Amino acid sequence: METVRHSEHTLKTALISENPRLVSQYEKLDAGEKRLLNEAFKPDHDLFGPITLHSQSDWIISHPEAPQDFEQFFSDPYRKAPSPDKRSIYIQCIGSLGNTRIISEEYIKWLKGYCEAFFYGLTVKLLEPVPVSATRCSFRVNDNTQNLQIHAGHILKFLKKKKPEDAFCIVGITMIDLYPRDSWNFVFGQASLTDGVGIFSFARYGRDFYSSRYEGRVSKLQKGFSSDYAVFENYYTPQVTSVLLLRSCKTLTHEIGHIFGLRHCQWLACLMQGSNHLEEADRRPLNLCPICLRKLQCAIGFNIIERYKALVRWIEDESDSPGVSTERSREGAVDLPKPVDAFKEWKEWIIKCLAVVQK
Repeated sequence: METVRHSEHTLKTALISENPRLVSQYEKLDAGEKRLLNEAFKPDHDLFGPITLHSQSDWIISHPEAPQDFEQFFSDPYRKAPSPDKRSIYIQCIGSLGNTRIISEEYIKWLKGYCEAFFYGLTVKLLEPVPVSATRCSFRVNDNTQNLQIHAGHILKFLKKKKPEDAFCIVGITMIDLYPRDSWNFVFGQASLTDGVGIFSFARYGRDFYSSRYEGRVSKLQKGFSSDYAVFENYYTPQVTSVLLLRSCKTLTHEIGHIFGLRHCQWLACLMQGSNHLEEADRRPLNLCPICLRKLQCAIGFNIIERYKALVRWIEDESDSPGVSTERSREGAVDLPKPVDAFKEWKEWIIKCLAVVQK
C-alpha cells in the first residue's frame, strides 16, 4: 500500500490560496468553520486522512490528472453554479429501483433526502419515474456479464430535453447497467457538465452482481428483438440493503459534485476521489475533504454546521419512509425502515466535526 502525502504548505495553499482576494474571502468565514477547514493541513489531524493506493489499477495511478485547488475551481470560466432562478436538482428514475413499486418509491425518497442534506440549501425534486421505453435508448446484453445494459449517451439526450427551467441539473438514476459506446464493457455513470445532466447506474452495487449466483443474467437478444423494450419488464433488481444505499448515495453525490465543477480530488481521502473499480469506490469516504468542502460551500453558500446537522438528521430520521407497513416481494412480506446501518460510522465522524466547529 502506498500513501499520498502533501506538505502542510501545499495543503494550506490548495485550501486557502495565495491570491489576496481569496485569502480575504477565507478570513471572513465563521471562526468555527475555519477551525474545521484548517484540519486539512494540521500534521496531527485525524479527521481527514491521506489518500491510500492499494494497486496499480487505482484511479490516480491509471488516470493521471492535474490536481484542482480552490483557486483553480473558483477561477474556472466553465464552472456552473446555481443561480437564484436555478436552484433545483431534479432526479429522474428510469425503470424500477426495487422489485416492488413501494420499495422503488421509498428508495428514491431516501436518495432525495440524502441529496437535500448533502447539497444543503438547494431543493431536490423528483420527476415521475419513466420506463426504459420512454427514453428510446439503444440497449444490449453484455457479452461478459450477460446482463441488460442501456446506452448512457442516449439517456443524456433524453434528460436534456426534459430539463425543467428552474433546474441547476437533472440526473437520471437506474438499476440497469450502462454502457457509453459499443466498444466499452460498462460505465457506472456519465455526465455532461455543459448541459447539467447526468445518468448513474447502481446495478453493480448489489452484493451478488459479480457472483456466479447473479440472477440478472439473460440470454442474448434474439434477432428482431433488439428494439423490443418488453425485455425490461420484470428485469432483475438487487435486494435493497444498507450497503447498496450507501454506495448509491456515494455515487450520486460524487457525480453531481462534478456537475458543480469539482474535479477528482488528489489532496486527501475524499468523496471526490476517482475510482476505477468497486473495491476502490468502497474505500472512498462519504465526506468531502476541506478543500472540496470549501469548493461546494462557495458554489451553494451553505453553513457548514447546518449542513452537517442535516446529514445527521437524515441518518437518524426514518420519516423518509413514512410508515408503509408491508408489501409482497420475492422474499415475502417486508417493512421498509430506512437501512442506515452502514452510515453509523460516518455519523460518528460528523459529530466529531461538529464538535470542532462548535468548540
